[in-house]
Amino acid sequence: MQEMVIYGVSFDMVGKQPIVLLKTVNGNRFLPIWIGHAEAAAILMKLQGTESPRPLTHDLMTDMLSELRSSITRITVTELRDNTFFALITLQSDGTEIDVDSRPSDAIALAVRSNAPIFASDDLISESAIEFDDEPDDSEDMVNKFKEFLDEVSPDDFAT
Repeated sequence: MQEMVIYGVSFDMVGKQPIVLLKTVNGNRFLPIWIGHAEAAAILMKLQGTESPRPLTHDLMTDMLSELRSSITRITVTELRDNTFFALITLQSDGTEIDVDSRPSDAIALAVRSNAPIFASDDLISESAIEFDDEPDDSEDMVNKFKEFLDEVSPDDFAT
């Protein structure tokens, strides 16, 4: 497994579908995951420090886990099968770890609320991640490279 960080949330240029871009902590590999609009809003809202007057679904789930004295220890994007990404949410409860099947978008929205680390399986990284040939000089250069990538990519590019 490799630890990932959320590099950004954007939209593909063709279908205007949201994409969350995960980047390896140690390296220059990127994993684009197409997500729903509601999940993109939930992720962006928390990343930007925006609070909702009432708990949204992911806030509610985080609050419920806390009340049950459980916590999210990590999330792992495990695989891409038939153009669909899969993830696990690992919970700690009463000294036991429990893995719960999840969509990556929901898992990431929960991870940003609980400060849980995000991982991706080595197989997924080797099969589906994109590695830019050279390390960009600055974040603006990386953003431009990402925009160029979005102009040309489609979900079918990641079919196994």
